[in-house]
Amino acid sequence: MTQLADLKTAFLRDPDHRAAYAALAPEYDLARKLVVARTAAGLSQTEVAERMGTQQSEVSRIEGARQNVSLAKLARYAQAVGTKLEIHLDPIQADSG
Repeated sequence: MTQLADLKTAFLRDPDHRAAYAALAPEYDLARKLVVARTAAGLSQTEVAERMGTQQSEVSRIEGARQNVSLAKLARYAQAVGTKLEIHLDPIQADSG
């Protein structure tokens, strides 16, 4: 049986695939952080949706990085899970390769 890690390694051998994957990294990092915050708060997507005044499907879309999300909506999500939204701009590191 092929492991997911093996498929990812093979996929990333292609420079175009690697560039596309890297371009999506910020969105997936945000999605991962949202899910971590929600689970740390012990909340389901439905509970977060109720706190935000929206539907569970909207919370799923926010966490799934499948849409552009406004800062206001991210702030509402953060408040619903008992956190606050902070945005950091970090300098890009020069590629040493």
